[in-house]
Amino acid sequence: MSKETYMIECITRDMISWLMNDYHYSMDKAMDSVYTSKTYGSLINVNTGLYFQSSQYVFEDLQKELSLQ
Repeated sequence: MSKETYMIECITRDMISWLMNDYHYSMDKAMDSVYTSKTYGSLINVNTGLYFQSSQYVFEDLQKELSLQ
């Protein structure tokens, strides 16, 4: 596993966990919300460098996208 893949997976895990804990999403809804988001699309595009940011930073983008803030 590359370091980029590992970092992306860690951020993804954190975002799913926060949606479940903070917004009471089911696991299925949290995973669907993350994996179908534009934020995730940017995260997995290593050319954006988004995977270098903190999980919280990326989650803030997801919150905005999902209108949770």
